[in-house]
Amino acid sequence: MSSVSGRLVIVGTGIQLGRDLSSRTEQEIRSADLVFAATDEFALAWLKTVRPDLVDLTAFYGDGKDRRKTYAEMVERVLASLDKGARLCAAFYGHPGVFAQVSHELIQRARAMGHQALMLPGVSADACLYADLGLDPGDWGVQMFEATQFLVYQRQVDPTSLLILWQIGLCGDLTGRRFTTSPERLAMLTEKLQQWYLPTTPITLYEASWLGIAPHRADRLLLNELPGAALREYTTLVIPPPARPTPDHPMRQRLI
Repeated sequence: MSSVSGRLVIVGTGIQLGRDLSSRTEQEIRSADLVFAATDEFALAWLKTVRPDLVDLTAFYGDGKDRRKTYAEMVERVLASLDKGARLCAAFYGHPGVFAQVSHELIQRARAMGHQALMLPGVSADACLYADLGLDPGDWGVQMFEATQFLVYQRQVDPTSLLILWQIGLCGDLTGRRFTTSPERLAMLTEKLQQWYLPTTPITLYEASWLGIAPHRADRLLLNELPGAALREYTTLVIPPPARPTPDHPMRQRLI
């Protein structure tokens, strides 16, 4: 354990920087001794104007490099500076705790080393999804899975609730080195989804907008058309519930 306690604050820059960045997050970025960032290019450009000394963690990415190795190197780089007792801030795209392995490991390891560590919430892609697509998870509930995890594990789907599959553009990659999928892998995902949904079930391919001047993506198609769809690594699959849940009449009677 370090003899000098440091302080690490994990923040999120949101999806659209100008709209989503909170005043608390900006304060932490400006007041830290050193700032690290793994964000989108627009947020990164702004951060560099505020903090010219910023350490760009995306430099650890490399063509064909296993993302798990990249994430481990990011963690070690931040912790190496924290061990000196500095007040650090690490900024991540969106919500820093959503699909963010690095930030959670940083929090856990920093605390285990005897340092202060906290995470501030940020606007995440699912928050944008509900707003852009007009969906309320409180209507019939929501299930969400990472697409590859959904594919390779036995999961149960409730088709009477909203289903969200994240990162379908990476679906089926077990190597940690690819940033694309293939029609064959998408066909496997489609086949699995047909355990609960008809091939003609309407689906939506969603991408939040990074810029206020650009619209979000909400392409509507049928489930059996998914293998031929054009995807990015951050494309999200959304399937509204095609059926309503069956009422539990005995329980209802007990409530009367």
